[in-house]
Amino acid sequence: MAKVNISLDAELVVEVMVLSGVGSPQDAVEAVVRDYIARGHRTEARTELRDRSLRESDTRPQDPQG
Repeated sequence: MAKVNISLDAELVVEVMVLSGVGSPQDAVEAVVRDYIARGHRTEARTELRDRSLRESDTRPQDPQG
Protein backbone atom coordinates (compact mmCIF):
# COMPACT_ATOMS: atom_id res chain seq x y z
CA MET A 1 0.00 0.00 0.00
CA ALA A 2 1.27 3.46 -0.87
CA LYS A 3 2.05 5.83 1.97
CA VAL A 4 1.47 9.58 2.11
CA ASN A 5 3.36 12.00 4.33
CA ILE A 6 1.58 15.18 5.39
CA SER A 7 2.11 17.90 7.95
CA LEU A 8 -0.58 18.48 10.57
CA ASP A 9 -0.98 20.92 13.40
CA ALA A 10 0.45 19.18 16.47
CA GLU A 11 -2.39 20.40 18.71
CA LEU A 12 -4.96 18.76 16.44
CA VAL A 13 -3.11 15.46 16.50
CA VAL A 14 -2.69 15.55 20.27
CA GLU A 15 -6.40 16.28 20.70
CA VAL A 16 -7.30 13.32 18.48
CA MET A 17 -4.90 11.12 20.43
CA VAL A 18 -6.52 12.14 23.73
CA LEU A 19 -10.10 11.76 22.46
CA SER A 20 -9.47 8.40 20.84
CA GLY A 21 -7.18 7.02 23.52
CA VAL A 22 -4.54 6.18 20.91
CA GLY A 23 -0.89 6.52 21.83
CA SER A 24 0.66 7.20 18.45
CA PRO A 25 0.03 10.17 16.15
CA GLN A 26 0.02 7.86 13.11
CA ASP A 27 -2.62 5.56 14.64
CA ALA A 28 -4.73 8.53 15.75
CA VAL A 29 -4.87 10.06 12.28
CA GLU A 30 -5.57 6.67 10.69
CA ALA A 31 -8.43 6.13 13.15
CA VAL A 32 -9.98 9.47 12.21
CA VAL A 33 -9.70 8.78 8.49
CA ARG A 34 -11.13 5.26 8.84
CA ASP A 35 -14.02 6.60 10.91
CA TYR A 36 -14.74 9.28 8.31
CA ILE A 37 -14.81 6.69 5.52
CA ALA A 38 -17.04 4.32 7.51
CA ARG A 39 -19.45 7.16 8.27
CA GLY A 40 -19.63 7.98 4.56
CA HIS A 41 -20.44 4.36 3.73
CA ARG A 42 -23.19 4.27 6.38
CA THR A 43 -24.67 7.50 5.02
CA GLU A 44 -24.62 6.12 1.47
CA ALA A 45 -26.38 2.96 2.63
CA ARG A 46 -29.11 4.92 4.45
CA THR A 47 -29.74 7.31 1.59
CA GLU A 48 -29.78 4.47 -0.93
CA LEU A 49 -32.50 2.67 1.04
CA ARG A 50 -34.52 5.87 1.33
CA ASP A 51 -34.12 6.68 -2.37
CA ARG A 52 -35.09 3.15 -3.33
CA SER A 53 -38.26 3.27 -1.22
CA LEU A 54 -39.17 6.65 -2.73
CA ARG A 55 -38.67 5.30 -6.26
CA GLU A 56 -40.81 2.26 -5.46
CA SER A 57 -43.62 4.41 -4.11
CA ASP A 58 -43.46 6.58 -7.25
CA THR A 59 -43.78 3.56 -9.57
CA ARG A 60 -46.84 2.04 -7.85
CA PRO A 61 -50.07 2.67 -9.75
CA GLN A 62 -52.06 5.41 -8.14
CA ASP A 63 -55.78 5.18 -7.43
CA PRO A 64 -57.91 7.21 -9.81
CA GLN A 65 -58.59 10.65 -8.45
CA GLY A 66 -61.67 12.67 -9.07
